[in-house]
Amino acid sequence: MTLQKLSIGEYASNIQKYTDNANEDVVTGIVKHLGIALTNRDASLVSCGDKTELDRIREGFLKKKLALAASDEELDRAISDICTAMKDTRNKSRVTFYYLLAEKFDKLSLFK
Repeated sequence: MTLQKLSIGEYASNIQKYTDNANEDVVTGIVKHLGIALTNRDASLVSCGDKTELDRIREGFLKKKLALAASDEELDRAISDICTAMKDTRNKSRVTFYYLLAEKFDKLSLFK
């Protein structure tokens, strides 16, 4: 199933539900990083109940893209914190999820 990507402003509005400082330049960078994945509904969302997906976020996004060297336990805790923050949202936007993780580790500048 494909879907229409949201506008940068729509992603930023969604991010502002969880943080006050949704920088549209950073949002644009995250959208570019995710690329074509955002056109697939399943890939554009994060499932906090899927351990394989959460492991992929830890390995691919936190360790590789953000270049974090923290322990798996610390990184998993950060992912869990974002899942908890977004628990009332059924469809967790991957852009929002990644933005919040990057913000948590003070790595937003990587996407500007």
